[in-house]
Amino acid sequence: MKELNTNSYKTFINEIISTINSARYNAFKAVNKHHIGLNFELGKQIVLNQEKYGWGKSIVNSISDDINKIIDGVKGYSPQNLWKMRQFYLEYKDENDLFEMALNIPWGHNMLIIHKIKDAVEREYYLKSTEELAWSRSVLLNQIKADAYKRHLLDPKQSNFEKALPVHLSEQANEAMKSEYNLDFLGITKPILERELENRLVENIRDLLLELGYGFTFIGNQYRLKLNEKEYFIDLLFYHRFLKCLVAIELKTVEFEPEFAGKMNFYLELLDEKEKQLDDNPSIGIILCPTKDNIEVEYSLKSSTKPIGVSEYKLTHNLPSKLKGKVPSAKELKQMLTKAIVNTGFSDKSEN
Repeated sequence: MKELNTNSYKTFINEIISTINSARYNAFKAVNKHHIGLNFELGKQIVLNQEKYGWGKSIVNSISDDINKIIDGVKGYSPQNLWKMRQFYLEYKDENDLFEMALNIPWGHNMLIIHKIKDAVEREYYLKSTEELAWSRSVLLNQIKADAYKRHLLDPKQSNFEKALPVHLSEQANEAMKSEYNLDFLGITKPILERELENRLVENIRDLLLELGYGFTFIGNQYRLKLNEKEYFIDLLFYHRFLKCLVAIELKTVEFEPEFAGKMNFYLELLDEKEKQLDDNPSIGIILCPTKDNIEVEYSLKSSTKPIGVSEYKLTHNLPSKLKGKVPSAKELKQMLTKAIVNTGFSDKSEN
């Protein structure tokens, strides 16, 4: 066998990866367009038949039950999802240009834009940017959180993502297809864009907390905790000199989920057992998320025995009152996150 030329082989592998990514994205586009179009049509049928027969809200529950009885194993037709389809139709039935754009991005992205953005021109910006820059859902959420559209108006230059677009297109395709259709051939690990976003946000939150003061002393990024043979990693760990306790911070780029609270409670248990000194106070946890459901947060924290602050950069009532003035306020945390998002480089502004 002829000796392998390393450079030629690397070029060959890159060509194969590019071919696979291209095929994945083409598969995503074809199936996604059908999926979004189907949801629009189902929403339309629900609206028209409600109007025709005078059916009330309970009909949606009946539709969901019957779909799942007749078509065994079909997912995605819960009453909540059917209501979303109905809303999707009502939002875009008279907005053909926006609907055509909506066909080109995943369902979860569409729902996020509909719920967060009401202005048609602003919606157009996020629909177009999501398609062209292949934002994952978490990247889109953080772009909205950082008012990317307003910054775009001030400086309309696009980012340089297009230089690596095939990779990002593949990530979005993988995310959407695995989420909605569970197609194994589109297997995925955590998307590069999302991982970069999380890493950069963590770094910026660390720097901004230290700038704010409040007695925070930085201990480490991805701070390692060990239990038996398993290892766990906290995004950021500080020691608070005035409160005399450890402060664990977990940063999420997606909406709050109940398991975040359980995981933080677990981390605090480990910190108190393995890291807390005898004269230290119990450790505190702060979970930062772009958005949250207040009721979901409340129920998630009911059984927690540890002081945990959650989510839209606001500390819950579970935190002791003595923390006031010693940790950032809700307003400061929100400003901190917005500034951190802008500083990640995931803004519209070119980093060149």
